[in-house]
Amino acid sequence: MAPQASPLDDLAAFRDVAAERLAAFAHTTVPDSPGMRRAGVVLCALEHGGVPSVILIKRGDGGRNAGQWGLPGGRMEDGETPERAALRELHEEVGLTAGAADVLGRLDDFPAASGFAICPIVVALDDPGPLVPDPREVRSVHHASLRRLADDETPRWVPQPGGGNLLQMWLGPDWRVHAPTGAMLWQFREVVLLGRQVRVADFAQPDWTRH
Repeated sequence: MAPQASPLDDLAAFRDVAAERLAAFAHTTVPDSPGMRRAGVVLCALEHGGVPSVILIKRGDGGRNAGQWGLPGGRMEDGETPERAALRELHEEVGLTAGAADVLGRLDDFPAASGFAICPIVVALDDPGPLVPDPREVRSVHHASLRRLADDETPRWVPQPGGGNLLQMWLGPDWRVHAPTGAMLWQFREVVLLGRQVRVADFAQPDWTRH
């Protein structure tokens, strides 16, 4: 019998494992509050150079969070579900089309310091087609391999002067991703890739993410 493919190295195996683990994960939803806005983002897994990876972007210079690391996604429009908003934004920002069958589940809403409750949707695309980033919204597109996300050296906890620790996801030598995006990547790593039940709503966010 052939050895079972690892979900870190095989997209089909990832799809099966991710769907099972997300079905067993009871995600939390941030309750409504005055002034809060809602957004959906996509943790989109696909093959890049034959390696299962997740898409990240650097935000364009003309919008919110210019130059910051992020996941494809944006604000929910009236009447939209988080899934619909996330998939719409995936298409608008990077040109990829995903449907309901590509959605594997969702993680916890993350209460961002900017006033958004961000809902991460996990998607796997077998045949995504070419990336077509919208230059008004996306400065650049990057790929983080599932194996890099799962590596023990990727999450680092930096002690803060006032107490507590700040998460940094080290996805490259000069590639450090903080919360909110870093927190969602860490929960994706723990819940989906490693099968651990964790929460991230209380993770510290750098002051510059408020804008």
